[in-house]
Amino acid sequence: MTFSSFFQSLQPSRLLSLNLRPLCLASFTLLASCSLTEIDHSNDFENNGRDVTALKRDSLYLQESLPPGLPYPDKSFQSGLAQQIKYLNRIKDKDYLLENTQTSVADLRLVAQEVDNWLRNPTQQPKLIAHQLAGQDKRGNVQITGYYVPILPVRHQPDDVYRYPLYRKPTQRNAEGRFPSREEIDFENALAGQGLEIAYTASLVDNFFLHVQGSGVIEYEDGERKLLSWGGVNGHAYRSLGKVLIEKGEIDRADISAQSIRQWLSDHPERNREILSTNPSYLFFSEGPQNPVGAANVPLTPLYSAAVDPNVIPLGSILLAQVPKLDHYGNLIGHDFRLLLAQDKGGAIKGPGHIDWYQGIGEEAHFHAGQLKHFGKVWLLLPKNPIPEKLIAK
Repeated sequence: MTFSSFFQSLQPSRLLSLNLRPLCLASFTLLASCSLTEIDHSNDFENNGRDVTALKRDSLYLQESLPPGLPYPDKSFQSGLAQQIKYLNRIKDKDYLLENTQTSVADLRLVAQEVDNWLRNPTQQPKLIAHQLAGQDKRGNVQITGYYVPILPVRHQPDDVYRYPLYRKPTQRNAEGRFPSREEIDFENALAGQGLEIAYTASLVDNFFLHVQGSGVIEYEDGERKLLSWGGVNGHAYRSLGKVLIEKGEIDRADISAQSIRQWLSDHPERNREILSTNPSYLFFSEGPQNPVGAANVPLTPLYSAAVDPNVIPLGSILLAQVPKLDHYGNLIGHDFRLLLAQDKGGAIKGPGHIDWYQGIGEEAHFHAGQLKHFGKVWLLLPKNPIPEKLIAK
């Protein structure tokens, strides 16, 4: 299906004036990615939003014409775009080789400038070309999960309830040059005595979800709040807890979500070590500024920032996405078109079949992010006239 064909049911004038309301945030990178068929069976649930009629192709990106209308964002996007431009202006010029597409930092700056000019003068169509991502199934279907920043109660010192540490990244490695696994850290105290503890929580499950989300706000007993940001990982492979629970027959794949995984762990405390340890990947934190920041080291913008695989989508890119629209029960009722800012990355975001959509801070964001696991479509926006002339997807 061509880029313009699925826009035929939308009026360009409506797209230009479209105001998209916030949904929410959390991380459901706990879900899976590829398969020997077209998608992993854990993602093959009813009404998952996947377009099975789209033509299959071999290339990472498919070049398509930009439609005459774009979804006009709200003012928070403009703030996020300004931060993105600062990021692009401070990083070194370099080229990105994205399989059948080549671009550069200079190109990404030009895209940001084109979009900024369009926001200031919506009658001036940006000179851009859309490059559709291949998706999980090579049909353009990209799973769009959600993440958010929680507010987690903690203590400065451990007690009988708050006894589970959140750690900074260690400097000591084992004889094989590796950091310990999740099981070794959480259940065998492999990092004890190194002075790496930032705070203590009341739950290893809360810690796990904070690791998956990559950042969060902690609140001490005296009311002091700190933002914890991504501070590195232990280098072990990430494994999806959602996929593990589906494979073990514990949760039906149609019901997998942040809430259902958390509920299962709450109902089966005697199996928490067994299940949590199936994901040996472990995230460390650093104490950062007051506003959540992503891997591009810029503040994240709720409902506009996205975590991507930088090997597929360079940080600093602007995306056009067809994002899932859900009802209160998490059922897909359609899609909305939305501009997104590639400002973050995550251990579970690998390849062309998955992006993570940032929803915000707090419980409402948590609720909505936990529901997101559906498919949409994603386009990388690149300049019509690259600087200098670059090979573009054919």
